[in-house]
Amino acid sequence: MTATLDSPRSRTATPILDREELLRYGRHLILPEVAIDGQRRLKAARVLIVGAGGLGSPAALYLAAAGVGTIGLVDFDIVEVTNLQRQLLYGTGDVGRSKLDAARDRLHDANPNVKLELHATRLTAANALTILREYDIVLDGTDNFATRYLVNDACVLLGKPNVYGSIFRFDGQASVFATEDGPCYRCLYPEPPPPGLVPSCAEGGVLGVLPGLVGTLQATEAIKLILGIGTPLVGRLLLVNALDAQFRAVTVRRDAACPACGTRELETLIDYDQFCASSGGPGAGLDAVPQIEPRELAIRRAAGEAIQLIDVREPHEWEIARIDGARLIPLHRVQSAIPTIDTTVPIAVYCKAGTRSALAVRDLLDAGFRQVWSVSGGILRWAREVDADVPQY
Repeated sequence: MTATLDSPRSRTATPILDREELLRYGRHLILPEVAIDGQRRLKAARVLIVGAGGLGSPAALYLAAAGVGTIGLVDFDIVEVTNLQRQLLYGTGDVGRSKLDAARDRLHDANPNVKLELHATRLTAANALTILREYDIVLDGTDNFATRYLVNDACVLLGKPNVYGSIFRFDGQASVFATEDGPCYRCLYPEPPPPGLVPSCAEGGVLGVLPGLVGTLQATEAIKLILGIGTPLVGRLLLVNALDAQFRAVTVRRDAACPACGTRELETLIDYDQFCASSGGPGAGLDAVPQIEPRELAIRRAAGEAIQLIDVREPHEWEIARIDGARLIPLHRVQSAIPTIDTTVPIAVYCKAGTRSALAVRDLLDAGFRQVWSVSGGILRWAREVDADVPQY
């Protein structure tokens, strides 16, 4: 199946290529599948990238280099040192800068012919339709379920192709959703996973080159849609296993009962944070878990209060950094270790950022423990607010 992007803008806009552009895009122009007409379509196209992180970085660079005329970026974050392992839009000198400011400079250097539209905001149900409406294609480079459902539903309502990608550890996924005849993200994942069940990349890690692979695939799909060439990933989910160097595609069909693209009963955007937080299952109810602030914990320990400190991270994380006096019990071993934990002494549980510790605290509460807290923000917040000598990772 060959898909052709057929928006009013792409039908009517036929920009001319100047001499510099003819030289710059010469390797495109000698491809019969692209040629002058295709390069003009690329110049006329408007692509929005939601998230200027691991996936958005390679996608933005390759779309800019390819000559996509207008690229929109939605992001509200700043560049951090931990981004540099995989987010190649940025360099060491950009740490502390707005991602959008740094991305603007890098992309203009890559191709000054490209117009950049920067949206320094969090995408929400209140602004998504207004922002997405102005583009031909939306590329989803987000890293959380709430925004993925938001992007999907907005694309379905507006009739915009949603070029999807996701990454975790050594595995990635890519597809094209919300086309006229294809499925949408909800057809693949009707409901979000329970909160806390799926670790973030900050908790589980990601191989640095993996977002390069998947983000480049997303850029490829967007270019194919603009040019109307090849077979796009409509109705197919491409699974990428970087560790074993395997690529496998599985069929995804439109679900007739899908409220977004099937029954069309979803007529407006909803509260996606609430939608994802209300999922039942193993991770539900984590917001109600008792918390303790790192500074409060430090003060109480310094005052001599007896508090058991349990670290539920993995041994390789323990080797990177730890809090003095803690006992290592990886999360998957907490239940079997319960008989060895003193029920008469208060317990503070920490992990890297707070999700795994909340799961452990809930298990301890269910087992009958009463004085037990999750350390808010985990060891990362402890390092920022209590002990700067503890390495962050």
